[in-house]
Amino acid sequence: MTRAVQLLLLADTHVPARARDLPAQVWSAVDEADVVVHAGDWVETDLLDQLAARARELVGVHGNNDGPELRRRLPEVARVDLGGLRWGVVHETGGKAGREERARAAYPDLDVLVFGHSHIPWDTEHDGLRLLNPGSPTDRRRQPHCTYLTLSVVDGVLDDVRLHRLPPRTGAPARRDP
Repeated sequence: MTRAVQLLLLADTHVPARARDLPAQVWSAVDEADVVVHAGDWVETDLLDQLAARARELVGVHGNNDGPELRRRLPEVARVDLGGLRWGVVHETGGKAGREERARAAYPDLDVLVFGHSHIPWDTEHDGLRLLNPGSPTDRRRQPHCTYLTLSVVDGVLDDVRLHRLPPRTGAPARRDP
């Protein structure tokens, strides 16, 4: 049996716009992961550099809030083979209505698609494509919690997919939703 690959999925970190840094719990998850996947909206390159230095392997894409330097350094779509599965990472997939069908049509060769943008956790499967959105560890918007995902994959099977809910930040300014 092949060793399990441990993954950490992040998106929409918006550092330093929505938080000064990632929560300590997320940095611990970075240290434990074999691969960190980030689905865009970093905002500044500092977090990219920190994750690249600390993660064993980093797969990332740029998002709609990422400027020219992040767009220069990161693709719009990333593809990687992990644990016997074909993965894709993208920031936006459009509205939730019809998302699974659009994603399957756009990425017919993938087994798993990680996306962000909405800040809303998502875990569905359609026609052999698993769609995962970890939410945001720093900007919950209208969600009850800031979140991220961890999982393992071995021999082409996802296992132990966990949505982690972070405790409210103390001392951080409250964000007003429009």
